[in-house]
Amino acid sequence: MASISPAADSADDAVIEARGVAKHYGSLHAVDGVDLSVRRGEIFGLIGHNGAGKSTLFKMMLGLTEPSAGQLLICGTAVGARAFRATRRRLGYLPENVVLYDNLSGLETLRFFARLKGAPLEQCAATLERVGLAHALQRPVREYSKGMRQRLGFAQALLGKPQVLFLDEPSNGLDPQAIRDFYAMLRDLRDQGVTIIITSHILAELQERVDRLAIMAAGKIQALGSVHSLREQMQLPLHLELRLVPGRAAAAQQAISHLSGVSCVASREGLRVNCARAAKMQVLGALTSLGGGVLDISVHEASLEDVFFGFSD
Repeated sequence: MASISPAADSADDAVIEARGVAKHYGSLHAVDGVDLSVRRGEIFGLIGHNGAGKSTLFKMMLGLTEPSAGQLLICGTAVGARAFRATRRRLGYLPENVVLYDNLSGLETLRFFARLKGAPLEQCAATLERVGLAHALQRPVREYSKGMRQRLGFAQALLGKPQVLFLDEPSNGLDPQAIRDFYAMLRDLRDQGVTIIITSHILAELQERVDRLAIMAAGKIQALGSVHSLREQMQLPLHLELRLVPGRAAAAQQAISHLSGVSCVASREGLRVNCARAAKMQVLGALTSLGGGVLDISVHEASLEDVFFGFSD
């Protein structure tokens, strides 16, 4: 689990606050009474099924859609207030589907967005270099691959040195190395005090990279916290993979047979043990009686996918 930066320790240090926020389209409650606080300098994940309300909540935070009820504050300013126009210049947004002008070069594209945002034009070349596009800044966008287009979209979100970044499916089209580099950049931004809100359907990608997350379903937040705290709320079991000396599986089963809430099945290399989180040390203690009969033990936590389906189904 990614460590929360010191800047995010204070619950009073909220950059984004939602108070009873709702968005109704007739009888459809796309967002239905959301209360949420996101602190300065944290990477915050927002996950949910399609239609859960994530994109609608994003649009309201950006001031693109007006709430039907409730209040949204970004950097202390109410979304929709006259003063929010200035606040919006301190926000960066990468939409899920980046629309670019194919005939412009990468540098021309970024200068276009810089003028719209009121950001210094001299930032453009350095920002392209930062996202790994220095080699292609003069090439027309029509020659860009999908991953290069995504990086160009991320570059425009970084213009103006935003205090808050909204990233919708940001790794779409990126290769594994580019994804690693992208999240390393997000950690650097977080350490500088930037607040990052990120949605992704690739839950394994978020699992070790967000400080906290919210799970949305039917327009409501069903769960909120770190991956570790959500695992504990769900009381999801641990899985231990035991690699044993051949012929010691029966002895291993006997050693833990007296423990409650523990089950095991034979595996190719030994034994797979399922146990409650609270029983982990008891299981490990009981296995010490086998001595050299245990060659290796791997402990597997419940995945973010397990947590997600537990709360959203």
